[in-house]
Amino acid sequence: MSVLLRVHDLAINYGHIEAVKGITFHLNTGEITALVGANGAGKSTTLLGLSGLLRPVRGHVLFEDEDITHLSPHQIVRRGVVQVAEGRAILTTLTVSENLALGAYTRRDRAGIADSLEEVFHLFPRLRDRGNQLAGNLSGGEQQMLAIGRALMARPRLMLLDEPSMGLAPLLVQEIFRTLVDINRSGLTVLLVEQNVRQALKIARHGYVMETGHVVLADSGANLLHDPRVAEAYLGG
Repeated sequence: MSVLLRVHDLAINYGHIEAVKGITFHLNTGEITALVGANGAGKSTTLLGLSGLLRPVRGHVLFEDEDITHLSPHQIVRRGVVQVAEGRAILTTLTVSENLALGAYTRRDRAGIADSLEEVFHLFPRLRDRGNQLAGNLSGGEQQMLAIGRALMARPRLMLLDEPSMGLAPLLVQEIFRTLVDINRSGLTVLLVEQNVRQALKIARHGYVMETGHVVLADSGANLLHDPRVAEAYLGG
C-alpha cells in the first residue's frame, strides 16, 4: 500500500498555546484513517493545519511526496486535498445547486463537473430534489450531505472530514457512515476526525488517538476498538 500523506513533527499554535505538539503519522492511499480523542486534543487543529487554514510552526506535510506545508488553502485544494469542516460550513443563503457548483471552483472541465454532480446525486438523491432550495432550509442531515457533496465536486484524492456525526440523529449517523464507506470504496482516501469513536474505528483501516496535542496510540482500527485503554477512555469501559 502506497503512502498518500506523510506528517512529520507537526506543531501548530493558537496564539501562544501549542495546540498540536509535534505529531507524526501517515495515511495510506485508498484507506479510511480515524483521528480520535477528547475535545481539546488537537484533532480539528490538525486538519486545519493540513488544509492550510492554520500555519504550522514546525514540521512538514508531504502529499504525494510534495511538501505542501506552507501552501495556501486554494493551492492545497488544487493538489487534491479538501476539507469538510466541523459544523458543515455550507453557505446558507445560496441554493443547494449553488453550493455544489462552488465545490468545483478549481475545475474547468465542464463534462467532468457534470459527471461529478451526477455522482453526488447518486450518493445523496435528496440533494437532487432540493437543488433550488436554500441550503439554510435543509435539515441537519441534509446539510451534512451537502457539505460532503460539495467537497466531492472538487474531485479530491484526500478528504479531511471533521465531526460528520455532530448533532445528527442516530439513524442519520448510520446513513452518513455508510456513505463514507461507499465513497472510500470508490477510491477516495479519508482522514476522519470524529467524537463517535466506536463508529469511526469500525470503518477505519487505521487509527490514531490524540491527547493534549500528542499522538499517544496508533494501530489498526479493529485493534484500537478492542484496546482496553481506548475502551476505558472513550467507549464507556
